[in-house]
Amino acid sequence: MSAAGHLGREGEAIAARHLEDAGWTVLERNYRAGRNEVDLIVRRGRTVAFVEVKARRGDGFGHPLEAITERKRGEIAKVARAWLRARGGLRGLSLRFDAVAVRFGAARDPSETPRIEHVADAWRL
Repeated sequence: MSAAGHLGREGEAIAARHLEDAGWTVLERNYRAGRNEVDLIVRRGRTVAFVEVKARRGDGFGHPLEAITERKRGEIAKVARAWLRARGGLRGLSLRFDAVAVRFGAARDPSETPRIEHVADAWRL
């Protein structure tokens, strides 16, 4: 796996722990439908969130959440529809799309705590 792949997986693990600490239950990690994927599917109470996680080291490429393009949002929506179909729709639940940015410092310092930003209901279709 590439360095970027390792950073992404580390960011997803940090985001999952952050959401669990906030009372969410992780239902799925890296759920795929065809070629498309959503990083996390989480639930708290009657709300299910499809979560895209973006991790970055430093600020050289801008804020991590800027990388969630309109195309990526559409791909995540396809995955969400497939996940719901596989479960019979799960009526009565509130569904939303969230984003989590995990920002590591530019230098690889293991003692440094990454900055986490959770944007609830980050976009709508």
